[in-house]
Amino acid sequence: MSIAPTGKSETGDPLLLTPGPLTTSKTTKQAMVHDWGSRDATFLAANAAMLKRIAAMAERADSHVTVPVQGSGTFAVEAMITSMVPRGGKLLLAINGAYGVRAKKIADIAGRATASVEFPEDRPVDPAAVDAALAADASITHVFVVHCETTSGVLNPVDAVAKVVAARGRRLLVDAMSAFGALGLSRDTKYDALAASSNKCIEGVPGLGFVICDKAAIVAAKGQATTLTLDLHDQWANFEKTGQWRFTPPVHAIMGFSQALDEHAAEGGVAGRGGRYARNCKVLVDGMRKMGFATLLPDALQAPIIVTIHMPADPKFVFQTFYDRLKDLGYVIYPGKLTVADSFRIGCIGRLDETHMKGALAAIAAVMAEMGVASGAPARKAA
Repeated sequence: MSIAPTGKSETGDPLLLTPGPLTTSKTTKQAMVHDWGSRDATFLAANAAMLKRIAAMAERADSHVTVPVQGSGTFAVEAMITSMVPRGGKLLLAINGAYGVRAKKIADIAGRATASVEFPEDRPVDPAAVDAALAADASITHVFVVHCETTSGVLNPVDAVAKVVAARGRRLLVDAMSAFGALGLSRDTKYDALAASSNKCIEGVPGLGFVICDKAAIVAAKGQATTLTLDLHDQWANFEKTGQWRFTPPVHAIMGFSQALDEHAAEGGVAGRGGRYARNCKVLVDGMRKMGFATLLPDALQAPIIVTIHMPADPKFVFQTFYDRLKDLGYVIYPGKLTVADSFRIGCIGRLDETHMKGALAAIAAVMAEMGVASGAPARKAA
């Protein structure tokens, strides 16, 4: 795979070390420079192939179908929750970050009954706590869990949660937004639906969300949705009947995504993409620790998607200055989103490799020197 030199993308833009949108390949960008009609045969063929490839990537081509949604990943999550949980159902949310909180807000606004089990942002979901909640409340019909909670970068044990949910005879919904395409789930893991999007680990651009739905579950979802545009059953039924979107699709995002899928396959699929991200993460974490920085998570809990770093204790460190100067040098990082610690985040995903991560580390060291900050050590040692 050809990746651009350190500090700039293939098109000369700053590198995005964020959880998405991400740095994309020049060829993915080039795939979007043409115009297609939404009823054009070329577009419809590319769209149909894309949907089959997504289900195959999840190793669910025989049991699930892919239902696309216009919009960002949150649109797909809202479509999943409001279409798959019946109006008389009850959703248990396993929450250890902002995206679990957001899912609960979606369910509350839609008028779905909810319960939750909550965990600190720097700790994974505990399957035993989910099991206890299900044992205590027979009215719970569905469980929601985030695969990689990008609030902190923690990887949740979805396979283990799924076993608990299945054993209790309930149904599982997965937000795999920042994991799908790089971190797989066991082929034996049962879920009714899994939501993801184009602009994360598959390295497309924003504008396309999708939900991988169990075939029987999507059939049963008829009439359950609370909105027209996010009705997964209606969207799926229309594709089955006509092969077309109900409303104007994000045509250019889809064509770019089709190219990104080609590049994902050429890299070795989920294993190849996840392997590169894991190498990026190791280079980043090792390098930051050498400069005194402390990561929020221990290595055992850290997903190779985004790394949360404690703010340095040195009063000369000003995050906005740090952020702006790194951007000047060609690296865009991400503010923190935690309540448990003052922090910032650096992503490991997108069209980046170890060379780029080393370049980012060199830029960080240079900016620290400019600011007169001798060490990235936090005020307290990370747990």
